[in-house]
Amino acid sequence: MFLVTIGIVYGDIGTSPLYVMKSIMAGNGGISQINEQFIIGALSLVIWTVTLLTTVKYVLVAMKADNHGEGGIFSLYSLVRSHGKWLIFPAMLGGAALLADGVLTPAVTVTTAVEGLRSIEMMDRFLGEGQWKVVVITLLIIFVLFSVQHAGTTKIGKAFGPCMLLWFSFLGVTGAMMILQHPAVLKAFNPIYAI
Repeated sequence: MFLVTIGIVYGDIGTSPLYVMKSIMAGNGGISQINEQFIIGALSLVIWTVTLLTTVKYVLVAMKADNHGEGGIFSLYSLVRSHGKWLIFPAMLGGAALLADGVLTPAVTVTTAVEGLRSIEMMDRFLGEGQWKVVVITLLIIFVLFSVQHAGTTKIGKAFGPCMLLWFSFLGVTGAMMILQHPAVLKAFNPIYAI
């Protein structure tokens, strides 16, 4: 169950901060144009956004939205509808947001991952100047993922779980080595830097 959870839930949550930091740095002229304070502030924003979203959204709200073993936005609606029939509108808005997230997240995540291959010189040469190869590779990956989706969440989670465990282990070891070299980065856990 541990590997299934890592493969399904934490894969996206655990890789998104990397894309965010890359975008933040690229949008400000690259690593050579930003200082230590900027990096610590940006990292603090990422840490506290993930922490607060996870705590508030999943621990305080989603875990309490249990309707006879069913969860999700409509389960939450069935629990609160006795407080007002008008709550169907926020439930419908939440359902629409969930559907939009389900459509956009795979496309954005896979496209960003394929685009990230440009950081490898050989892959950058292969992908070339245009975006058409990135789009084709992204469509192929998404096609394969959706074609095996009928196998069920558990089987897909079991397939991705070991990959994500290896990835998170790599990130953990690399992160620990970098913290030993630059311990000042731990200041990012102070929310003052995010503010």
